[in-house]
Amino acid sequence: MSRSIGLNANVTAYVRGANRAEPSVLERCRLETDAMGDIARMQISPEQGAFLQMCARLVSAKTAVEVGVFTGYSALATMLAMRDMHGPEARLFGCDISEPYTDKARGYWDEAGIADQIDLRLGDARDTLTNLVSEIGGTVDMVFIDADKTGYDDYYEAGLKLVRSGGLILFDNVLWSGSVADPAKRATDPDAEALAVLAAKVRDDDRVDMAFTTLGDGILMAMRR
Repeated sequence: MSRSIGLNANVTAYVRGANRAEPSVLERCRLETDAMGDIARMQISPEQGAFLQMCARLVSAKTAVEVGVFTGYSALATMLAMRDMHGPEARLFGCDISEPYTDKARGYWDEAGIADQIDLRLGDARDTLTNLVSEIGGTVDMVFIDADKTGYDDYYEAGLKLVRSGGLILFDNVLWSGSVADPAKRATDPDAEALAVLAAKVRDDDRVDMAFTTLGDGILMAMRR
């Protein structure tokens, strides 16, 4: 079960009870993914899903991009909020490399009635993002990045070309279970080092406003100026 770093099971249960209940299809996606074993750690928590929905509402997201789809929970959560605001005009572009996992995602999206509003593209995310910049650059409201950590810097630069002024770029796992704060772990873990370098870059980047949060395994927020 995914939960925020530093929160025990009792506090996590309280937080989830204090949030509104997930729609049944969203809950089933999460629970069935949790049952997949260790790989389920790639899935965000329900409180992160609620956070993504609130972010989408705050920027009135009509067009979103997600890098790293997995079994579809985060895309489903985001699209449900976007559809609530914009109906059939809402669009989400998903980037992933796994057909087996995204096949599961499509099933949940079909059930929720949003599959035709999600453009899923399989392949190297760098190539997909390059194509998306050509197609929809400067018009995207929100980008959520939850994929290979050493690729985050490339995805950030592409994200800046995708989003409009005031658009949000969100990165998951930026705490990397705390490894980013341990120089010894950063020296031996390329993912931890890449995440720490990215965090410093975003902090010092005058192209964006930013906030580093401890929700889940850490979510880094950047809003294009």
